[in-house]
Amino acid sequence: MNRSAPFPTSHPELSARIYRLINDLYVLLDAADRKVLSRFGLSVSQYRLMILLSDYEGHHLTTLSDHLLCARSTVTRLIDQLEANGLVARSHDEEDRRAQFVCLTEKGKVVWEAVAVEHAAALEYALTGLSEPERSQLLVLFEKTRLGLMRSAEPSL
Repeated sequence: MNRSAPFPTSHPELSARIYRLINDLYVLLDAADRKVLSRFGLSVSQYRLMILLSDYEGHHLTTLSDHLLCARSTVTRLIDQLEANGLVARSHDEEDRRAQFVCLTEKGKVVWEAVAVEHAAALEYALTGLSEPERSQLLVLFEKTRLGLMRSAEPSL
């Protein structure tokens, strides 16, 4: 049995440093998100769900679970919380009555717009140290990194 790394690299120390930096950035972004979202009574998980719902006129419960990479029971709990606050509504899919469809309510859209404005301002402040060309370069590099992570997350055949 070959126990070598499945993805050999000639720079494991550099890869480890990149990983630690991305992890640090995640923790700092999460903390900044919590600070903004707490003013609206939202958790980071609820906000991520609302991001998905804001892009379309709604989603199936299973699609939300797949996009958030979490169990359906977790998504159901988040939807229950948002529904209790009047921010989302569930309905049965007209084509498949077994499937649940979730969308933002009018109140949810208003809250989403207010949250999005404050979140964008906080993010803009956090990125003030980067010039526009640096931001563009960072975007390209993160998109490439995301593609690599998506490939590594695919099931092995």
